[in-house]
Amino acid sequence: MTPEQMAAVHTRAFKEQGRPWSAQEFASLLDSPYVFCVGDTFAFALGRAIAGEAELLTLATDPLQLRQGLGRKALQLFEAEARLRGAESCFLEVAADNFAALALYYSGGFQEIARRNAYYEKPSGNRVDALILQKPLDSGK
Repeated sequence: MTPEQMAAVHTRAFKEQGRPWSAQEFASLLDSPYVFCVGDTFAFALGRAIAGEAELLTLATDPLQLRQGLGRKALQLFEAEARLRGAESCFLEVAADNFAALALYYSGGFQEIARRNAYYEKPSGNRVDALILQKPLDSGK
């Protein structure tokens, strides 16, 4: 996927959640040898793996493709690639009001390990907590 394709999907997926990322932001992240993207033009996961730990930077699914298992597949591809890169655990940050994402992550075995109070500012001006979720990868699940 190109940074432009990633930005287009991200914009459609996050237009109501907050500020989507630009193509330049994706390109800058992908300049790092530790950052990787898996998935396709309907759903992708962008992650970083270093020193035995992986971070899911973002996961986006085109809203027209929801409820087809594409987000779950992107998450599984992220975990597989993180393992290939030597990660034994992974973590992510998600808005506490992003219920669809939380359902995906909890059903995938992630657990909340921390919370950042009022971390995200929504387009409405309201603030919402960020949840830090973690999952061990060494089990192969």
